[in-house]
Amino acid sequence: MYDIAVIGGGPAGLSAAVNVKIRNKDVIVFTGKNPTSPLLKAPSVDNYLGCPSITGEELLKKYKDHALKLRIPEYPDKVINIFKTSDYFVINANNNFIDALSVIIATGIPRNRYIPGEKKYLGKGVSYCATCDGPLYKNKTVAVISEDNEGEEEANFLSELAEMVYYIPLYKSIYSLNNNVKIISDKPVKITGDDIQVQTLQLKNQSIDIDGIFLIKKVTPITELIPGLEMDGGTIKVDRMMSTNIPGVFAAGDCTGAPYQVAKAVGEGLVAGLSAARYVDTVKKEVV
Repeated sequence: MYDIAVIGGGPAGLSAAVNVKIRNKDVIVFTGKNPTSPLLKAPSVDNYLGCPSITGEELLKKYKDHALKLRIPEYPDKVINIFKTSDYFVINANNNFIDALSVIIATGIPRNRYIPGEKKYLGKGVSYCATCDGPLYKNKTVAVISEDNEGEEEANFLSELAEMVYYIPLYKSIYSLNNNVKIISDKPVKITGDDIQVQTLQLKNQSIDIDGIFLIKKVTPITELIPGLEMDGGTIKVDRMMSTNIPGVFAAGDCTGAPYQVAKAVGEGLVAGLSAARYVDTVKKEVV
């Protein structure tokens, strides 16, 4: 059981983790296998106090080195969802389950592109986790649409259950798939069905009849991360203490809205970390 779990290894997440660690709290950071921080692509950061003309990659390395020096553990698997029990949170990271008393969401803004019909049929044949929902499709036909090679493992797992697995990669690679997985190099256009269940995946050049669709994204959509999280448009609604509407859950950085600046992310990470540390202290006192 960790005191605090931080979801995201960018400026906000690492700032939160460092400040939590300094407050002598047991913390873990979920970074994901493929870092997606926009800071990595910044050729020059000119408005971060004390570090003129530093590249985004250099700045992020300084953050990571700081966390490493404090021996803050990083967990590379992608967080699929978070469940709240009566006393703590359970983080599902690719079906490895880690418990924590508090959670700080610092995922940034995932640049998710939704396929028409994706949101409508979520829970009605559309899923973001093959390992979670795969057993529902035994001896049926499913499609896996993946943004990176993580989907190959999911497709291989499904091929042991489903009668037919179609794999639609949205990336180019040498694919490592079981022989009974059929690769379709085409662009998803629309998901259709009736009022109850998905029936068809329309691609640019063809349509396939399916019972289920698994979308493997680089980052889980914020709205699917934890049930009941209150949003403000496309970002997480927080107060000045970076508290969300769910007690024990805090958020920081780009996922809370504009301005999308590294200084704002680091500052919010600090506040979220302090708030989470205070929350954990309160919870532990109540237990005693």
